[in-house]
Amino acid sequence: MRVWLRNESRDSILNLPLFIARRINGAEDVRRQVSRPAIRIATIGVAIGLAVMIVTVSVVFGFKHTIRDKVVGFGSHIQVMNFMSQQSASPSPISVSDSMFNSIQHTPGVRHAERYSLTQGILKTDADFLGVAFKGLGSDYDLSFLQKNLVAGEMPRFSTDKSSYQLLISQQQADKLRLEVGDRVYAYFIGNDDVRARKFTIKGIYQTNMNQFDQSLCFTDFPIPVKLNGWGPDQCSGVEVLVDDFDQLENTAQQIVEHVNRKTDKYGNIFTSQTIYEAYPHIFSWLSLLDINVWIILALMVCVAGFTMISGLLIIILERTQMIGILKALGMRNKMVRHTFLWFAVFIIGRGLLWGNLIGLFIVLVQQYTGLIHLDPTSYYVDTAPMELNIPVILLLNVATLVICLFVLIAPSFLISHIHPARSMRYE
Repeated sequence: MRVWLRNESRDSILNLPLFIARRINGAEDVRRQVSRPAIRIATIGVAIGLAVMIVTVSVVFGFKHTIRDKVVGFGSHIQVMNFMSQQSASPSPISVSDSMFNSIQHTPGVRHAERYSLTQGILKTDADFLGVAFKGLGSDYDLSFLQKNLVAGEMPRFSTDKSSYQLLISQQQADKLRLEVGDRVYAYFIGNDDVRARKFTIKGIYQTNMNQFDQSLCFTDFPIPVKLNGWGPDQCSGVEVLVDDFDQLENTAQQIVEHVNRKTDKYGNIFTSQTIYEAYPHIFSWLSLLDINVWIILALMVCVAGFTMISGLLIIILERTQMIGILKALGMRNKMVRHTFLWFAVFIIGRGLLWGNLIGLFIVLVQQYTGLIHLDPTSYYVDTAPMELNIPVILLLNVATLVICLFVLIAPSFLISHIHPARSMRYE
């Protein structure tokens, strides 16, 4: 019985700061005219800080993943090609045997592999002309990215062994040449001291807002660039590889290097490979700069929340000086009094986090479903601000905000140790 009473007494003492903090938090005292605005300002500061952090992180995640997916859509995750293709702008073929292709296809981490061919040409109408790259796609090519960005017409049925002379062009190319779906256009190819003309039918129009690709890339059947380049039927520009997990891209690429790089085909051409990072370093370097902006914004918002909480807690401590003196007079130690006000701060921060989550998630969801915020696609590669919810990161932001705010409140809470019980009784 004595042990049980002793344990109950100990639990009550340990829970006393939380108990008093709850009573303070739920008290309605009309005489407390100063702390109410301070508490509201502190709550609003935490809410705004968290909401801005949620929106910022969602925008950056959405923006980086959207741009990354567009670049991957045009160039895949890993490209296997002729070593000379990296040294010269002119197309250099490679012969990919079935054994080599199967080795690439069955590399751990590889989701899909596909051959492609490239050549340069000029699209010409009666009013204008435009130099473009013709990318030949086979029947096994993954068209999900192009299908997603198709804005007019339909996707051509690309063939591995037949030439239907159907063409998929971009909206920019269509606007410049004044072409529409169903129109027929001549393309001219220069090579071997002669000019060859081919007549294509516009089957579909795509738009990705990636000017680097939209201005210069159109798609046709796989054999067309091969024949125009004068290559053999077993040759191509290379193999594009898609991986299962982008986070494991470097590991998969290393295995591709071990299987492919520095090997030769039957014509003596040397194989090499490169990741999407190596193919377009300027784009990914630009995207990596966004991380610096995110850290700056997160730091500023945490500072806003922390400073508002510090000012709010100091005001509350000063307004509750008499209560602190009474608690000390009753035998409560400085540590327990500080814990009481830190618990009270937890309630304030909790309300701020709740409202911050509601506001931040509301803004993100509204943008996701309505596209209310528009951007200039020529500068940002997208026409609306992309936002992506990442629940683990949002939970981490909540925990980090709570912990940091409580940490910065530890020092101000030591003001309580300077309050004398006898003097506090006369404090107004």
